[in-house]
Amino acid sequence: MYKDFYKPENYVNRELSWIDFNGRVLGEATDVSNPLLERANFLGITQSNVDEFFMVRVASLHKLAAANVTTTDASGLTPEEQLNAVNRKEHRMVQERYEIYNQQIIPQLAKEQINILHIKDLDQKQYEFIRRYFNDELMPVLTPMADDSSRPFPFISNSSLNIAISLRRDPTARQPGKRETLEGDQEVNKKQNEPHDDRQEAEIKFATVRVPEIYKRLVRLPGENNFILIDELVKEFLSMLFPGYQILATATYRVMRDMDLDVAEEDTSDLLRAVKHQLREREHGQVMRLEVEDTIDEWLEDQLIDNLHVSERSIYRVDGPVDLTFLKKLSGMVDDHADLRFKPFKPYLNPQLDMEHNIFKAIRQKDYLVQHPYDNFDAVVNFIHQAATDPAVLAIKMTLYRVSGNSPIIKYLGMAAQQGKQVTVLVEVKARFDEQNNVRWAQRLEQMGCHVIYGLVGLKTHCKVALVIRRDEDGLRRYMHLGTGNYNDVTAHFYTDMGLFTCAHELGVDMTNLFNMLSGFARPPYFYQLRVSPDGIRNFINQKIDDQIAVAKSGNPALIRMKMNSLSDKQIIAHLYDAAANGVKVQLLVRGITCLRNDLPELHNNIEVHSIVGRFLEHSRIYYFESNGHEEIYLASADMMTRNLNRRVEELYPVTQADTKARAIQIFDIMWRDNVKTRVLEGDHYERLDRDGAAPFNSQEYFVQEAVRLNKQDNKQQKARRHFPNVFETLSKHVPSLHLKEKDDANGKDD
Repeated sequence: MYKDFYKPENYVNRELSWIDFNGRVLGEATDVSNPLLERANFLGITQSNVDEFFMVRVASLHKLAAANVTTTDASGLTPEEQLNAVNRKEHRMVQERYEIYNQQIIPQLAKEQINILHIKDLDQKQYEFIRRYFNDELMPVLTPMADDSSRPFPFISNSSLNIAISLRRDPTARQPGKRETLEGDQEVNKKQNEPHDDRQEAEIKFATVRVPEIYKRLVRLPGENNFILIDELVKEFLSMLFPGYQILATATYRVMRDMDLDVAEEDTSDLLRAVKHQLREREHGQVMRLEVEDTIDEWLEDQLIDNLHVSERSIYRVDGPVDLTFLKKLSGMVDDHADLRFKPFKPYLNPQLDMEHNIFKAIRQKDYLVQHPYDNFDAVVNFIHQAATDPAVLAIKMTLYRVSGNSPIIKYLGMAAQQGKQVTVLVEVKARFDEQNNVRWAQRLEQMGCHVIYGLVGLKTHCKVALVIRRDEDGLRRYMHLGTGNYNDVTAHFYTDMGLFTCAHELGVDMTNLFNMLSGFARPPYFYQLRVSPDGIRNFINQKIDDQIAVAKSGNPALIRMKMNSLSDKQIIAHLYDAAANGVKVQLLVRGITCLRNDLPELHNNIEVHSIVGRFLEHSRIYYFESNGHEEIYLASADMMTRNLNRRVEELYPVTQADTKARAIQIFDIMWRDNVKTRVLEGDHYERLDRDGAAPFNSQEYFVQEAVRLNKQDNKQQKARRHFPNVFETLSKHVPSLHLKEKDDANGKDD
């Protein structure tokens, strides 16, 4: 029984596993097979990853610890123990991150004549440039904030870059004297008041200056590909903001706050208003982490600790620039050096799914499986575009979780509504860190005439589905797109996801029931082919695992293969343990969190786990079961995480058409063969895969080259089609006896 595996020693802590995943991303920054600017980008990604981790996951642990919660997670740790373990591990990661920055990235960039310079490195021309830049651009925008008896310590906003300053009055500055003033008709001698007379206060003063976010962190200097950090530039000229004072010390710092949205949904009658309120409130969340330069003056550091109320474990002293996310922007600012970036490629767009063809006619003939970014996301955009402009389309229903800032899908949904079509859109306004964007789009869609649902109380709607109802010649038909990833045209360029275009009848009925459930009070008693969380996907996966166990117990081979972002659900992991213990072979592709360990003796080495971290972020979810010569494969929006299975609306759907099913299986096979970007789980941690002399195989690069080949193939066919009419016209002019009817007859005889 799988519950026998419910022991703390059988599980890896979720938060510590996430830090290990970020370490695998960091490994890409040191991988010399990656182009240099891409390695710098990976280093920046690890910083933005950990920022979000502290704003959400560490914040959640803080709240539990503050409430004196002593219950444990699956690995047996209390919230307080997890906080201590997380901070210990992340301190080591920070040290490793900055060693890579200082010892690898910066020196190797310099060899390529790409320089991030310090003040001491500037020549006279460059120094004059930054002086003028400060005076003309920055000085009018900067606001010095003092901390004294009349002006309390200012609020430091989340993730903002700030400069802490210790200073004192300049004894050489002119001191104000007594001045004669007139009060009415009486002359009196009276000391003139200063804007702030601090001579009765402590000699050393504290001030802080926020670095404006409207400017790029990297300032381009004269000379090719020379840059300086804006905070270093500001520090050089800080004295201009404090005339009459001496600058004693400066240090860059920033804080990460609790930014987890906490909407008490059961108490609100207006979800949108509640989300808007929480967006304002969370800006003032408790400080989770304080980052400072490791050269910070002790007095300055004490001022920050006392006023920001942080513990020693939450202070991160860094050997380099505070906040390395600027490295994500570096590649876009560097001129030339194409060899230091990944080679661009054009995603493949099946001609049947372009705007020159009727997509609905194509889908009526067969299903289409797409894999982004190798297959062009334009196929999805075109599907919605044609639905908006096709007079035969009656209604469009769609869920949106994360969309881009300038989404074409939003545009076409609005266009459809304005043309009189029934458009219903569920916009999940609780999508983490996209709340503001989604609130804006939801209101915009309403203004354009769409019916908008703002999510469901108590649940996040994470499914990615679109339903188009069209009046065909033989009656109404439902056309669908079901996906594993967001309807986001920007992230579709670097997230790997899969989607299915279909008009299968039973799946269409299921989709109608799903949307009725989302928009009304419908509670469908069952779904034909679709599986829906909460509960539906968990029950389905459990049943499939039980089926494979039964096959293995009968003495026949059984195989479970899954691909997901994260695997953390205690019950599902225990059930996979039970399957392996009973002889089922289990192969898992897990990009991120992995709370399962595969070194338990009861498993008989039946669980293999690979993690692919590379150029593209692996985001698709695949669930595959094989036994007795029978194969079933499903795609889903859900990971095997408790939140996805219990607290979200998710979809899981079968891929059944022979060619699309074979393609989905092939995609998993190709990824399983990867031996370049794959790490292999060894007990409770991942190790680089040992190729043992095998030829290197990069699955992501394979799919890129496949797209390149398909594009070349299509180009040849298009040229041939353009060339054929010209050839035929030439033949017609020179061979008058050529008749189409004779050719038709000949073809008839051959048949």
